[in-house]
Amino acid sequence: MRNVPKVAAPKVAAAQRVVRQAMAAAMKQLPSLQTLNMATGATHAAAWANFDGQLQLVREDVGRHNALDKLIGALAAGGMDTAQGFAVITSRASYEMVQKAAMAGIGLLAAVSAPTALAVGIAREAGVTLAGFVRGSVAWSMPMRRTG
Repeated sequence: MRNVPKVAAPKVAAAQRVVRQAMAAAMKQLPSLQTLNMATGATHAAAWANFDGQLQLVREDVGRHNALDKLIGALAAGGMDTAQGFAVITSRASYEMVQKAAMAGIGLLAAVSAPTALAVGIAREAGVTLAGFVRGSVAWSMPMRRTG
């Protein structure tokens, strides 16, 4: 298993200020921007939202990992500051997804489905805030920053 770096403290602090409504708003916008999924019904998406929940980038792929890889590549290619928003994914939050987010310096990862136990542990170690079950107005989130 790969070691992941700690996400910078300002990114973590900014991520922890994201309100549930912003995560829900981002997730609500996502289906209408998934053009490939509209045509096939068989793709995952990863999106980048600002702190108000407005989607800035959307990437799709049949593979959930590939969708996140494409999003991270687009963020890097565009020179976007990962301290200025959060990532939303249309899949479960597995440990690999958390690792990718941490490696990219993303302070908050919001998933439509459940986080795995290993993902929660890695998020804690990396300082990534992880939100699961982001559906409608419901979101379960847990700041992953250690205290003490």
